[in-house]
Amino acid sequence: MSLQITSLIAALMGLMMVPLSFRVSLRRRHLKTSFGDADDDLLRRSIRAHGNFVEYAPMALILLALVEWNGAPALLTWSLGVAFLAARVFHAYGMLYTAGHGARGIGMLVQHLAFLLAAAWLLFDFSL
Repeated sequence: MSLQITSLIAALMGLMMVPLSFRVSLRRRHLKTSFGDADDDLLRRSIRAHGNFVEYAPMALILLALVEWNGAPALLTWSLGVAFLAARVFHAYGMLYTAGHGARGIGMLVQHLAFLLAAAWLLFDFSL
């Protein structure tokens, strides 16, 4: 099995990680600091946007791969993949470009719902 859907979502997430990481590096260079956040709000937000991505994207891809590997319907696999990707985009956008919790909250809600749906499908499929 080639895991084509997971491969595409993983590639897009890989592309998304580069600017998130690069943004931290550029801000650190601008501030001439190697560690911490230099008490700089922009650097702190960039660190957390990147960190949150690194914390959630791997589990999303693992769940997506397992759902796809175990023969879930393509519609479910695509829906989960798009949800995982959209959640990361919304969260990063909210973290980097807004003061409120709206976009970030939407990202986290979508992420958690997709986690629950993927986990439920895997548990249901396992029990059959």
